[in-house]
Amino acid sequence: MNLDFSDDQKFLQNEAKKFFDKEGGLSNARKVMDENLDTDQNLWNKIIEMGWTGIRIPDEYEGLGLSHLELCVIAEELGRSLAPVPFASSVYFFTEALIKYANQEIKKDILPQLVTGTIIGTYGIAEDTQQTTESNLQVSVSSEKLTGVKIAVPDAGIATHMIVVASSKQATDLRLVDLSDPSIIITPQKNIDTSKAFYKVEFNNTPSQLLGDTGKGWDYIQDLLNQAAVLFAFEQIGGAQAALDMAKAYAIERFAFGRQIGSYQAIKHKLADMYISVTLAKSNSYYGAWALSSESSELPLAAATARVSATKAFQLCSKENIQTHGGNGFTWEYDCHLFYKRSKVLSILLGSESTWKEKLVTNLEKTNTLERG
Repeated sequence: MNLDFSDDQKFLQNEAKKFFDKEGGLSNARKVMDENLDTDQNLWNKIIEMGWTGIRIPDEYEGLGLSHLELCVIAEELGRSLAPVPFASSVYFFTEALIKYANQEIKKDILPQLVTGTIIGTYGIAEDTQQTTESNLQVSVSSEKLTGVKIAVPDAGIATHMIVVASSKQATDLRLVDLSDPSIIITPQKNIDTSKAFYKVEFNNTPSQLLGDTGKGWDYIQDLLNQAAVLFAFEQIGGAQAALDMAKAYAIERFAFGRQIGSYQAIKHKLADMYISVTLAKSNSYYGAWALSSESSELPLAAATARVSATKAFQLCSKENIQTHGGNGFTWEYDCHLFYKRSKVLSILLGSESTWKEKLVTNLEKTNTLERG
Protein backbone atom coordinates (compact mmCIF):
# COMPACT_ATOMS: atom_id res chain seq x y z
CA MET A 1 0.00 0.00 0.00
CA ASN A 2 1.36 3.41 -1.02
CA LEU A 3 -1.12 6.27 -0.67
CA ASP A 4 -0.72 9.99 -0.85
CA PHE A 5 -3.43 12.50 -1.57
CA SER A 6 -3.29 14.27 -4.92
CA ASP A 7 -2.54 17.96 -5.30
CA ASP A 8 -6.24 18.61 -5.93
CA GLN A 9 -7.22 16.74 -2.77
CA LYS A 10 -4.62 18.62 -0.72
CA PHE A 11 -5.93 21.88 -2.17
CA LEU A 12 -9.45 20.87 -1.13
CA GLN A 13 -8.25 20.14 2.39
CA ASN A 14 -6.49 23.49 2.62
CA GLU A 15 -9.60 25.28 1.43
CA ALA A 16 -11.71 23.36 3.95
CA LYS A 17 -9.35 24.40 6.75
CA LYS A 18 -9.59 28.05 5.71
CA PHE A 19 -13.37 27.72 5.48
CA PHE A 20 -13.79 26.41 9.02
CA ASP A 21 -11.32 28.97 10.41
CA LYS A 22 -13.21 31.78 8.69
CA GLU A 23 -16.59 30.52 9.91
CA GLY A 24 -15.59 30.52 13.56
CA GLY A 25 -13.61 27.37 14.31
CA LEU A 26 -14.16 26.14 17.86
CA SER A 27 -16.54 29.01 18.62
CA ASN A 28 -19.21 27.10 16.69
CA ALA A 29 -19.07 24.20 19.14
CA ARG A 30 -19.22 26.62 22.07
CA LYS A 31 -22.25 28.34 20.55
CA VAL A 32 -24.17 25.07 20.29
CA MET A 33 -23.25 24.14 23.87
CA ASP A 34 -24.04 27.54 25.37
CA GLU A 35 -27.35 27.96 23.55
CA ASN A 36 -28.41 24.31 23.91
CA LEU A 37 -28.85 23.87 20.14
CA ASP A 38 -28.98 20.68 18.06
CA THR A 39 -26.61 22.07 15.46
CA ASP A 40 -25.06 25.29 14.20
CA GLN A 41 -27.61 25.92 11.45
CA ASN A 42 -25.67 28.81 9.94
CA LEU A 43 -22.52 26.69 9.59
CA TRP A 44 -24.55 23.78 8.23
CA ASN A 45 -26.17 26.00 5.60
CA LYS A 46 -22.76 27.20 4.43
CA ILE A 47 -21.46 23.61 4.21
CA ILE A 48 -24.46 22.84 2.00
CA GLU A 49 -23.63 25.89 -0.15
CA MET A 50 -20.09 24.53 -0.56
CA GLY A 51 -21.61 21.36 -2.03
CA TRP A 52 -19.96 19.06 0.51
CA THR A 53 -23.21 17.31 1.45
CA GLY A 54 -23.18 15.93 -2.09
CA ILE A 55 -19.48 15.19 -2.28
CA ARG A 56 -20.04 11.45 -2.85
CA ILE A 57 -23.37 11.66 -4.67
CA PRO A 58 -23.06 10.99 -8.44
CA ASP A 59 -23.57 13.96 -10.74
CA GLU A 60 -26.67 12.31 -12.24
CA TYR A 61 -28.30 13.05 -8.87
CA GLU A 62 -26.86 16.60 -8.76
CA GLY A 63 -23.91 15.74 -6.53
CA LEU A 64 -20.18 16.31 -7.01
CA GLY A 65 -19.45 12.64 -7.72
CA LEU A 66 -16.07 12.67 -5.98
CA SER A 67 -14.26 9.77 -4.31
CA HIS A 68 -13.89 8.69 -0.70
CA LEU A 69 -10.46 10.36 -0.64
CA GLU A 70 -12.01 13.81 -1.01
CA LEU A 71 -14.41 12.92 1.78
CA CYS A 72 -11.49 11.86 3.99
CA VAL A 73 -9.77 15.24 3.75
CA ILE A 74 -13.03 17.05 4.52
CA ALA A 75 -13.56 14.76 7.52
CA GLU A 76 -10.13 15.64 8.92
CA GLU A 77 -10.94 19.36 8.85
CA LEU A 78 -14.37 18.76 10.40
CA GLY A 79 -12.57 17.02 13.24
CA ARG A 80 -9.98 19.75 13.61
CA SER A 81 -12.70 22.37 14.11
CA LEU A 82 -15.07 20.10 16.10
CA ALA A 83 -17.82 21.23 13.70
CA PRO A 84 -21.24 20.80 15.42
CA VAL A 85 -23.17 19.75 12.31
CA PRO A 86 -24.91 16.52 11.19
CA PHE A 87 -22.32 15.88 8.49
CA ALA A 88 -21.10 12.50 9.75
CA SER A 89 -24.50 10.91 10.32
CA SER A 90 -25.94 12.24 7.07
CA VAL A 91 -22.94 11.93 4.73
CA TYR A 92 -20.69 9.15 6.08
CA PHE A 93 -23.52 6.78 6.85
CA PHE A 94 -26.96 7.66 5.46
CA THR A 95 -25.84 8.90 2.04
CA GLU A 96 -23.44 5.99 1.59
CA ALA A 97 -26.23 3.53 2.43
CA LEU A 98 -28.48 4.98 -0.25
CA ILE A 99 -25.73 5.13 -2.87
CA LYS A 100 -24.91 1.46 -2.31
CA TYR A 101 -28.24 -0.17 -1.53
CA ALA A 102 -31.24 1.98 -2.52
CA ASN A 103 -33.24 1.33 -5.67
CA GLN A 104 -33.41 3.89 -8.46
CA GLU A 105 -36.74 5.29 -7.30
CA ILE A 106 -35.39 6.09 -3.85
CA LYS A 107 -32.13 7.46 -5.26
CA LYS A 108 -33.91 9.81 -7.66
CA ASP A 109 -36.17 11.04 -4.86
CA ILE A 110 -33.76 11.45 -1.95
CA LEU A 111 -30.19 11.92 -3.22
CA PRO A 112 -30.82 15.33 -4.87
CA GLN A 113 -32.51 16.51 -1.68
CA LEU A 114 -29.48 15.43 0.37
CA VAL A 115 -27.35 17.67 -1.86
CA THR A 116 -29.58 20.69 -1.19
CA GLY A 117 -29.99 19.93 2.50
CA THR A 118 -33.75 19.48 2.20
CA ILE A 119 -33.23 16.00 3.61
CA ILE A 120 -30.85 15.20 6.49
CA GLY A 121 -30.15 11.57 7.26
CA THR A 122 -29.11 9.58 10.29
CA TYR A 123 -28.83 5.94 11.35
CA GLY A 124 -29.89 3.65 14.19
CA ILE A 125 -27.97 0.57 15.35
CA ALA A 126 -27.67 0.50 19.16
CA GLU A 127 -30.65 -0.61 21.25
CA ASP A 128 -29.24 -0.74 24.78
CA THR A 129 -25.90 -0.44 26.56
CA GLN A 130 -24.83 -3.93 25.44
CA GLN A 131 -23.06 -4.53 22.16
CA THR A 132 -25.65 -4.91 19.40
CA THR A 133 -25.36 -8.15 17.45
CA GLU A 134 -27.54 -9.77 14.81
CA SER A 135 -28.78 -12.31 17.36
CA ASN A 136 -29.94 -9.76 19.94
CA LEU A 137 -31.71 -7.24 17.69
CA GLN A 138 -35.00 -6.18 19.24
CA VAL A 139 -36.31 -3.72 16.64
CA SER A 140 -38.41 -5.82 14.27
CA VAL A 141 -40.19 -5.38 10.97
CA SER A 142 -43.49 -6.95 10.00
CA SER A 143 -45.55 -6.09 6.93
CA GLU A 144 -43.05 -3.29 6.14
CA LYS A 145 -43.62 -1.67 9.56
CA LEU A 146 -41.09 -1.21 12.36
CA THR A 147 -41.56 -1.72 16.09
CA GLY A 148 -38.95 -1.12 18.79
CA VAL A 149 -36.42 1.40 20.09
CA LYS A 150 -33.01 2.65 18.94
CA ILE A 151 -30.83 4.67 21.29
CA ALA A 152 -27.89 7.05 20.85
CA VAL A 153 -29.16 8.10 17.42
CA PRO A 154 -27.08 11.12 16.34
CA ASP A 155 -28.84 14.26 15.13
CA ALA A 156 -32.31 12.68 15.15
CA GLY A 157 -33.78 15.96 16.36
CA ILE A 158 -33.02 17.64 13.04
CA ALA A 159 -32.82 14.62 10.72
CA THR A 160 -35.69 13.96 8.32
CA HIS A 161 -34.89 10.33 7.45
CA MET A 162 -33.14 7.40 9.07
CA ILE A 163 -31.76 4.01 8.13
CA VAL A 164 -32.47 1.26 10.65
CA VAL A 165 -31.14 -2.27 11.02
CA ALA A 166 -34.01 -4.52 12.09
CA SER A 167 -34.87 -8.22 12.43
CA SER A 168 -37.35 -9.77 10.01
CA LYS A 169 -38.46 -13.43 10.07
CA GLN A 170 -35.15 -14.74 11.45
CA ALA A 171 -33.24 -12.51 9.05
CA THR A 172 -31.98 -8.92 9.17
CA ASP A 173 -33.04 -6.05 6.94
CA LEU A 174 -31.83 -2.51 6.36
CA ARG A 175 -34.84 -0.17 6.38
CA LEU A 176 -35.44 3.44 5.38
CA VAL A 177 -37.75 5.50 7.61
CA ASP A 178 -39.29 8.97 7.27
CA LEU A 179 -38.89 10.53 10.71
CA SER A 180 -41.87 12.83 10.21
CA ASP A 181 -44.24 9.86 10.60
CA PRO A 182 -46.54 10.48 13.61
CA SER A 183 -45.98 6.97 14.97
CA ILE A 184 -42.37 7.86 15.89
CA ILE A 185 -41.41 9.25 19.30
CA ILE A 186 -38.05 11.06 19.47
CA THR A 187 -36.59 11.84 22.90
CA PRO A 188 -33.31 13.68 23.69
CA GLN A 189 -30.57 11.75 25.51
CA LYS A 190 -27.81 13.25 27.61
CA ASN A 191 -24.17 12.80 26.69
CA ILE A 192 -20.85 14.27 27.75
CA ASP A 193 -20.46 16.41 24.61
CA THR A 194 -23.44 18.75 24.40
CA SER A 195 -22.25 20.08 21.03
CA LYS A 196 -23.37 16.70 19.62
CA ALA A 197 -27.06 15.80 20.05
CA PHE A 198 -28.24 12.22 20.56
CA TYR A 199 -31.75 10.82 20.79
CA LYS A 200 -33.84 7.78 21.56
CA VAL A 201 -36.11 6.91 18.63
CA GLU A 202 -39.17 4.74 19.28
CA PHE A 203 -41.03 3.06 16.40
CA ASN A 204 -44.67 2.10 16.85
CA ASN A 205 -45.81 0.17 13.78
CA THR A 206 -43.93 2.70 11.65
CA PRO A 207 -43.92 2.43 7.83
CA SER A 208 -40.51 1.68 6.31
CA GLN A 209 -38.89 0.77 2.99
CA LEU A 210 -36.42 -2.02 2.33
CA LEU A 211 -32.91 -1.09 1.20
CA GLY A 212 -31.17 -3.77 -0.84
CA ASP A 213 -32.07 -7.43 -0.51
CA THR A 214 -34.11 -9.08 2.22
CA GLY A 215 -31.97 -10.74 4.86
CA LYS A 216 -28.77 -8.90 3.88
CA GLY A 217 -29.13 -6.07 6.38
CA TRP A 218 -26.45 -7.23 8.82
CA ASP A 219 -23.88 -7.62 6.04
CA TYR A 220 -24.82 -4.18 4.76
CA ILE A 221 -24.47 -2.55 8.16
CA GLN A 222 -21.04 -4.12 8.71
CA ASP A 223 -19.89 -2.77 5.36
CA LEU A 224 -21.22 0.68 6.23
CA LEU A 225 -19.53 0.55 9.63
CA ASN A 226 -16.18 -0.24 8.01
CA GLN A 227 -16.56 2.71 5.64
CA ALA A 228 -17.64 5.04 8.43
CA ALA A 229 -14.78 3.86 10.67
CA VAL A 230 -12.23 5.15 8.16
CA LEU A 231 -14.02 8.50 7.82
CA PHE A 232 -14.41 8.88 11.58
CA ALA A 233 -10.70 8.01 11.94
CA PHE A 234 -9.86 11.04 9.81
CA GLU A 235 -12.17 13.16 11.94
CA GLN A 236 -10.41 11.84 15.05
CA ILE A 237 -6.90 12.53 13.76
CA GLY A 238 -8.05 16.04 12.86
CA GLY A 239 -9.13 16.57 16.46
CA ALA A 240 -6.00 14.90 17.82
CA GLN A 241 -3.71 17.10 15.69
CA ALA A 242 -5.58 20.23 16.81
CA ALA A 243 -5.22 19.22 20.47
CA LEU A 244 -1.50 18.59 19.93
CA ASP A 245 -1.08 21.96 18.21
CA MET A 246 -2.91 23.67 21.08
CA ALA A 247 -0.70 21.98 23.69
CA LYS A 248 2.47 22.82 21.77
CA ALA A 249 1.50 26.49 21.40
CA TYR A 250 0.75 26.77 25.11
CA ALA A 251 4.03 25.05 26.07
CA ILE A 252 5.92 27.64 24.02
CA GLU A 253 4.11 30.74 25.28
CA ARG A 254 3.65 29.77 28.95
CA PHE A 255 6.51 30.58 31.36
CA ALA A 256 7.09 29.15 34.84
CA PHE A 257 10.07 29.99 37.03
CA GLY A 258 11.46 32.11 34.23
CA ARG A 259 11.43 29.36 31.62
CA GLN A 260 9.06 28.15 28.91
CA ILE A 261 7.23 25.12 30.29
CA GLY A 262 8.04 23.38 27.01
CA SER A 263 11.67 23.30 28.10
CA TYR A 264 10.85 20.97 31.01
CA GLN A 265 11.33 17.27 30.41
CA ALA A 266 7.88 16.25 31.65
CA ILE A 267 6.17 18.49 29.09
CA LYS A 268 8.57 17.42 26.33
CA HIS A 269 7.65 13.79 26.95
CA LYS A 270 3.92 14.55 26.86
CA LEU A 271 4.24 16.35 23.55
CA ALA A 272 6.45 13.59 22.13
CA ASP A 273 3.92 10.92 23.12
CA MET A 274 1.13 12.94 21.52
CA TYR A 275 3.12 13.40 18.33
CA ILE A 276 3.91 9.68 18.04
CA SER A 277 0.28 8.68 18.60
CA VAL A 278 -0.98 11.14 15.97
CA THR A 279 1.66 10.06 13.45
CA LEU A 280 0.81 6.38 13.92
CA ALA A 281 -2.92 7.10 13.64
CA LYS A 282 -2.38 9.09 10.44
CA SER A 283 -0.42 6.24 8.90
CA ASN A 284 -3.15 3.74 9.77
CA SER A 285 -5.87 6.11 8.57
CA TYR A 286 -4.07 6.46 5.23
CA TYR A 287 -4.10 2.67 5.03
CA GLY A 288 -7.85 2.80 5.64
CA ALA A 289 -8.31 5.48 2.99
CA TRP A 290 -6.41 3.39 0.45
CA ALA A 291 -8.50 0.29 1.22
CA LEU A 292 -11.73 2.28 1.04
CA SER A 293 -10.94 4.11 -2.18
CA SER A 294 -9.61 1.01 -3.94
CA GLU A 295 -12.45 -1.24 -2.71
CA SER A 296 -9.81 -3.60 -1.35
CA SER A 297 -10.68 -6.84 0.41
CA GLU A 298 -8.43 -5.54 3.20
CA LEU A 299 -11.00 -2.89 4.17
CA PRO A 300 -12.28 -4.68 7.33
CA LEU A 301 -8.71 -4.96 8.65
CA ALA A 302 -7.74 -1.46 7.54
CA ALA A 303 -10.90 0.05 9.03
CA ALA A 304 -10.37 -1.61 12.41
CA THR A 305 -6.69 -0.61 12.44
CA ALA A 306 -7.52 3.02 11.64
CA ARG A 307 -10.40 3.12 14.10
CA VAL A 308 -8.41 1.76 17.06
CA SER A 309 -5.30 3.88 16.52
CA ALA A 310 -7.25 7.09 15.80
CA THR A 311 -9.42 6.58 18.89
CA LYS A 312 -6.34 6.11 21.06
CA ALA A 313 -4.61 9.14 19.53
CA PHE A 314 -7.56 11.49 20.04
CA GLN A 315 -8.13 10.34 23.60
CA LEU A 316 -4.45 10.65 24.50
CA CYS A 317 -3.99 14.06 22.87
CA SER A 318 -7.17 15.53 24.35
CA LYS A 319 -6.19 14.31 27.83
CA GLU A 320 -2.57 15.43 27.67
CA ASN A 321 -3.62 18.79 26.24
CA ILE A 322 -5.52 19.40 29.48
CA GLN A 323 -2.51 18.30 31.55
CA THR A 324 -0.13 20.53 29.57
CA HIS A 325 -2.35 23.52 30.35
CA GLY A 326 -2.18 22.73 34.07
CA GLY A 327 -4.93 24.31 36.13
CA ASN A 328 -6.10 26.36 33.14
CA GLY A 329 -6.84 23.14 31.27
CA PHE A 330 -9.69 22.34 33.63
CA THR A 331 -11.50 25.65 33.16
CA TRP A 332 -14.54 26.29 30.97
CA GLU A 333 -12.87 29.30 29.34
CA TYR A 334 -10.07 27.25 27.78
CA ASP A 335 -11.01 25.00 24.85
CA CYS A 336 -9.27 21.87 26.16
CA HIS A 337 -12.49 20.29 27.42
CA LEU A 338 -14.10 20.61 23.98
CA PHE A 339 -11.56 18.18 22.50
CA TYR A 340 -11.78 15.85 25.49
CA LYS A 341 -15.57 15.60 25.28
CA ARG A 342 -15.58 15.07 21.53
CA SER A 343 -12.92 12.36 21.81
CA LYS A 344 -15.10 10.45 24.27
CA VAL A 345 -18.19 10.66 22.07
CA LEU A 346 -16.39 9.64 18.87
CA SER A 347 -14.79 6.68 20.68
CA ILE A 348 -18.18 4.96 21.07
CA LEU A 349 -20.20 6.33 18.14
CA LEU A 350 -19.66 3.25 15.96
CA GLY A 351 -19.35 0.80 18.81
CA SER A 352 -16.94 0.65 21.70
CA GLU A 353 -13.17 0.63 21.39
CA SER A 354 -13.13 -2.98 22.64
CA THR A 355 -15.51 -3.97 19.84
CA TRP A 356 -13.12 -2.61 17.24
CA LYS A 357 -10.15 -4.24 18.95
CA GLU A 358 -11.97 -7.56 18.62
CA LYS A 359 -12.57 -6.84 14.94
CA LEU A 360 -8.90 -5.99 14.50
CA VAL A 361 -7.77 -9.27 16.09
CA THR A 362 -10.32 -11.31 14.11
CA ASN A 363 -9.29 -9.78 10.80
CA LEU A 364 -5.59 -10.17 11.58
CA GLU A 365 -6.16 -13.85 12.27
CA LYS A 366 -8.02 -14.23 8.97
CA THR A 367 -5.21 -12.48 7.10
CA ASN A 368 -2.54 -14.63 8.73
CA THR A 369 -4.52 -17.77 7.94
CA LEU A 370 -4.80 -16.79 4.27
CA GLU A 371 -1.10 -15.98 4.08
CA ARG A 372 -0.16 -19.32 5.63
CA GLY A 373 -2.55 -21.08 3.25
